[in-house]
Amino acid sequence: MIMKSKIILIILLTWMMLVIAQDDKKPAEEEKPGWNKNMVGGLNFNQSQFDNWQRGGENSWNWQLDFNAQFDYHQKKFGWLNKGKLAFGQSKTGSNEAKKSADEIRLESVLVYKVAKHINPYLSVSGQTQLVEGFVYTDTSKIRISNFMDPGYFTQALGLGFKPWSFFTTRIGASLKETVTRTEFAKDRFAAGESPRIEYGAESVSDVNYQLTESILYVGRVELFSNLKSFNEIDVNWDNLFTAKVAEYLNVTFNFNLFYDRDISVKRQLKQTLAVGLTYTFL
Repeated sequence: MIMKSKIILIILLTWMMLVIAQDDKKPAEEEKPGWNKNMVGGLNFNQSQFDNWQRGGENSWNWQLDFNAQFDYHQKKFGWLNKGKLAFGQSKTGSNEAKKSADEIRLESVLVYKVAKHINPYLSVSGQTQLVEGFVYTDTSKIRISNFMDPGYFTQALGLGFKPWSFFTTRIGASLKETVTRTEFAKDRFAAGESPRIEYGAESVSDVNYQLTESILYVGRVELFSNLKSFNEIDVNWDNLFTAKVAEYLNVTFNFNLFYDRDISVKRQLKQTLAVGLTYTFL
């Protein structure tokens, strides 16, 4: 419990330092009425091949496709924010079979009723899962541990949103969370017939979209959910993406993701990727 408390504390302190350290805080501006649309796609590919290379090495390749979309609708008294993310990638080393390196589907919709300049009530729904099967590989075999909607996460929340600056938003509210499993996944943590697992509690979601320099953009999000039973049962999803634009269609990206859900694993989960690839803005 002490270690999990430290992880959550580090997350909160990091975000506090990022927000407080800004010397050019811009107050949140009124959104323009109507639709604001943004769709960005990216493709990264890396490959290495060796032939009689005396210093050693192993043939390898990897690729990843990312697609992000955001559709926002604003009027004087309400706003409707919609986000979608799709990521999938594979890697292969030597004679081994191709293995999945990225796999995520995420959808979110937030309805905001504007009653004040910075603080407004909201209603939100979100869902997250993956596209294909996931495996743990041993020296002699592979073990399936996940699949589409196995697990799947869905949340609904009602609360208050706060937007003090143009680059930072946060919200907190009462929440309902469903964790779905379709097969034998996590059977030791789910009671017989308990799918979906339904939890009542509170959520906090904070977003940062900050231009660090003219060519480097930081996009981060911290999602916290508590069933209000125990501090070490707070679910954490902390996602960080740094994008450096080196040419009109060429970007370098670094992604770091920390995930903790005691229903899935008692240990925290980490993922880090560094890639160079093409990016294209559709809208």
